[in-house]
Amino acid sequence: MNIYQFAMQMEKDGEEYYRQLAREAGGSGLAKIFTMLADEEVKHYQTVERLNRKDSHPQMADTPLLANVKNVFSAMRDEKEELHIDTTAASNSYRKACAIEAESEKFYQEKADQADNEHERQIFARMAKEEANHLRIMESILEFVSRPEPGNWLEDAEWYHLEEY
Repeated sequence: MNIYQFAMQMEKDGEEYYRQLAREAGGSGLAKIFTMLADEEVKHYQTVERLNRKDSHPQMADTPLLANVKNVFSAMRDEKEELHIDTTAASNSYRKACAIEAESEKFYQEKADQADNEHERQIFARMAKEEANHLRIMESILEFVSRPEPGNWLEDAEWYHLEEY
């Protein structure tokens, strides 16, 4: 299995995992966020697939993921959606998603560092950055659902260190 096939499988697995989390979250705002993350993994898959086919200079679409996630959290806060999760299984699922994102970030950064082609290096570096943002989103979700009273959570400074991509 070459690196492209490995990366495509990794993205496919990530998509399936986020879709599973969305189903388990039901109709909540978290389900929307997990669906957005799954859709991001599909975009990554497509980018790697184009790299594998040696398409000339494949591009990654810009996505407003962070802004969209912030909007969902704002709506959840405004609607006072109750999300405190007491089950160990849910917390473990979110921690597993964090671990997946951390591994994805590491993988893409390593591939960026090893790339001979400058365009490929830029694509892998950007994917590493996006995976890092996904990790921060998942860490924030874990924190958000663990707090009994989210309050002004969205206004916390932690959201403002994330760069748009």
